[in-house]
Amino acid sequence: MIPLPDGLLQSLEDVATRLRIESIRATTAAGSGHPTSAASAADLVAALFFATMRLDPDQPRSPLSDRFVLSKGHAAPLLYAVWAELGILKREELTTLRELSSDLEGHPTPRLPFVDVATGSLGQGLGAGAGLALGARMLGTDARVFVLLGDGETAEGSVWEAAQMAGHERLANLVAIVDVNGLGQSGPTMLGHDVKAYQRRFAAFGWRAVTLDGHDLHEIVPALRRARASRQAPTAIIARTEKGHGIEGVAGLEGWHGKALPRDMAERAIAALEAKLHHVPPPPVRKPARRKLPKPESLPAPPPKSYGEVATREVYGEALARLGTADARVLALDGDVKNSTYAERFRDAHPERFVEAYIAEQTMVSAAAGLAAQGFIPFASTFACFLTRAADQLRMAAISRSNVKLCGSHAGVSIGEDGASQMALEDLALFRALPEAVVLYPSDGASAEACVQLAALQRGIVYIRTTRMKTPAVYGEQEAFTVGGLKVVRSHDGDVVTVVAAGVTLHEALAAHDELAASGVHVRVVDLYSVKPVDAAGLLAAARATRHRMLVVEDHYAEGGLADAVREALVPEPVVVHHLAVREIPHSGPPKKLLERYGIGRAAIVTKVRELAGA
Repeated sequence: MIPLPDGLLQSLEDVATRLRIESIRATTAAGSGHPTSAASAADLVAALFFATMRLDPDQPRSPLSDRFVLSKGHAAPLLYAVWAELGILKREELTTLRELSSDLEGHPTPRLPFVDVATGSLGQGLGAGAGLALGARMLGTDARVFVLLGDGETAEGSVWEAAQMAGHERLANLVAIVDVNGLGQSGPTMLGHDVKAYQRRFAAFGWRAVTLDGHDLHEIVPALRRARASRQAPTAIIARTEKGHGIEGVAGLEGWHGKALPRDMAERAIAALEAKLHHVPPPPVRKPARRKLPKPESLPAPPPKSYGEVATREVYGEALARLGTADARVLALDGDVKNSTYAERFRDAHPERFVEAYIAEQTMVSAAAGLAAQGFIPFASTFACFLTRAADQLRMAAISRSNVKLCGSHAGVSIGEDGASQMALEDLALFRALPEAVVLYPSDGASAEACVQLAALQRGIVYIRTTRMKTPAVYGEQEAFTVGGLKVVRSHDGDVVTVVAAGVTLHEALAAHDELAASGVHVRVVDLYSVKPVDAAGLLAAARATRHRMLVVEDHYAEGGLADAVREALVPEPVVVHHLAVREIPHSGPPKKLLERYGIGRAAIVTKVRELAGA
């Protein structure tokens, strides 16, 4: 190992010392935070930003710039301090940490221009980093992605999902740095300081894994530079560190996780650190080479297609493939069910923009968020029930305001014989709960085609719920759909009840309408294809036209789905919303029989309408 020149060594040592000082100062001013978690990684971050990375501080999200993901998001004071070193934040801003008026939150979010994805729910940063690295490769840049993980978060299975994806994809432009300080929140971490164990685990997934002293800049800088130059495989740098390193009175001790130093103790610690300064300026920032990236080609949107009886999941795949031809920013990920979600249609048309995530839904969602941060429009698909496994990743994508689109197929009891474990009956509740998310539920080919187009145009998270069984056409190819819209599919001056449905239950409602009409009972049928946002005015008009009698029918559990969306939209209008939903854990069986067995089929609708109408 060749020692660093004294000038560079002293400069980096000063940066690391100032990072520790500012982390103490900010957390003490806030009265909370994680100064010890920041201190253990200060040398690593100093070497990374000032001796390794190539970035333009004024354009941190440029595709040409290296990216940094702070997976151990509780060390946010360290992140903010290094961007102050780069001149993007003012040092006086650092002491606004955790204040209501400050964007320097307790854990970082993309409200800040140098944060690509929100972190702090541990175990997700490496998946997002894999997405960023995939995006950089698709864009043809030589940018690198560095992810700083805490050792405690490697207990999360999602870390190893992401490690597996990166190894399989041979993401040589991805570097994981594991800060092995040996201490978690409540005690020692699972492996303590056994850096060789971490090394073996990453190596098993096809990574080049090295161990080093995380406080020795002579080791850190060459290792980071070799990692950045890698062309064969992702690199994991396993750094043995000390929690609270350099902070007098707390270094290496348990019981200091997430605790700010009292003011007198902070002053003594800062004074001791200031005494170590060489008072030399930081090294100059290494900027990426200037080059022009080709602009994504945009073609006219594909014309609407005429569909007969077809499964909406099949239309999803076909529409997505055609959309990918029109817009090179569109890409697809799938969880090893592409022949069922029909994402294989996109894979066949655009293999260079397709990512097989295999049965790793958490990393599929995190990687989609990373790809979105590179400017792509990712569509990720799997069975709807399996998306609930990634609930936390979806929650963090929402906090990040990620431009991610999700498609869940095989929803509800209407999937049939596969049984309850495969029947998504909670997914609408999950996606409706995500802030600012849009939820679309098409019922036929034309509406499914439109929902894919709407999702691509809508900024932010969009969920499309598709159906396994084939359904007849309801709409013509020229029918217009909007986010936040609904369709009154059947109406009559003498309607006695409004039946609100979506997806497969729309067809049951239409069958019930025809049976009731034959006996002189008229109902209004509403297709609530936009489950969130909801057309409150349209629902209210339908309710008023039928004397406030409304029946919601859904292939979903009773909580959190269509009926709750309708009730919330109609507040404070005095409408009693009657409700047919799946109210017990379902059994395997033929789809039509299951719809009737669980009270959401044609016969159940007819019976309920007659009861409400007194007919």
